[in-house]
Amino acid sequence: MTADTFETLPATMRAMVLHRPGEPLVPETRPVPRPGPGQVLLKVEACGVCRTDLHLVDGELPDPVLPIIPGHEIVGRVAGLGDGVSGFAPGQRIGVPWLGWTCGTCHFCASGRENLCDHARFTGYQIDGGYAEFTVADARYCFPLMESAALPSALELAPLLCAGLIGYRALRLVGDAQRVGIYGFGAAAHIVAQVLRHQQRPFYAFTRPGDGESQDFARQLGAAWVGDASQRPPERLDSALIFAPAGSLVPAALAHLEKGGVVVCAGIHMSDIPAFPYADLWGERMIRSVANLTRQDGIDFLDLAPRVPVHTAVTRFALADANLALETLRRGALQGAAVLAMD
Repeated sequence: MTADTFETLPATMRAMVLHRPGEPLVPETRPVPRPGPGQVLLKVEACGVCRTDLHLVDGELPDPVLPIIPGHEIVGRVAGLGDGVSGFAPGQRIGVPWLGWTCGTCHFCASGRENLCDHARFTGYQIDGGYAEFTVADARYCFPLMESAALPSALELAPLLCAGLIGYRALRLVGDAQRVGIYGFGAAAHIVAQVLRHQQRPFYAFTRPGDGESQDFARQLGAAWVGDASQRPPERLDSALIFAPAGSLVPAALAHLEKGGVVVCAGIHMSDIPAFPYADLWGERMIRSVANLTRQDGIDFLDLAPRVPVHTAVTRFALADANLALETLRRGALQGAAVLAMD
């Protein structure tokens, strides 16, 4: 990237930084980063606040690179290109997801499973993320985002970059299962529910006891049945997607599963799964997890989303209020997703 390109950029930017797990993010002024070879510099418009960010801040994820700028649901505009980057233009809107880099040579990468790469690096975890006014990212792992007056805003697009992608990958793992249970009706769930409705597959929403607002939200999105996680649905499920980080939901979901069904644990962190009777697993039922995403997941989902069309429910927070956004998410006091706005 040439030096004269930088003349239009500020020297510094605002960022929210995690120094030690268990402590609040710290507001800092930092130099605007410069893109290296193969990287793109983004002026961040919006960044979603994901439950994974909460797990990072709470010290539930191992070996983060500290200090770190969290955030991996990034929507921004190209502000500069490093050497060797093609396919992106200045001012273009692009998205940056959780998967930030893979080795490209291990047997996982070579077999189309780059999400399992042992050497992968992740945005907002080992690579500085989007809780900042600018960020750099490997151009190979960024997605172009269509835009027009009829398409969603940056705030509405941000949750698609993780909540949408992980929900979509989880849904792919259940195949053509018709009756789909959804445990934990938050950001990912409200997106995958719209995909299921589009595909004319009934979904059954399970929330925390007493969470009437989430139950009403699920009904508005077309749930065939709504209840809390202690209740039995009116019929057996062909599959269940668990977005809440509670291991106790796994045996609960298994108990409602039809033979041959699958329970998908869609979070990066979950509390321990308690013991359950083998009879609940028998009948070729399965339990599996979702690990990260592939770039093909992103291409496929971002192609599908406008055809549904997916509409995200977002609560806007200022960058300086990132700690408040995380605490609001922790309390479960959101319908849809929290998003940081940089303007």
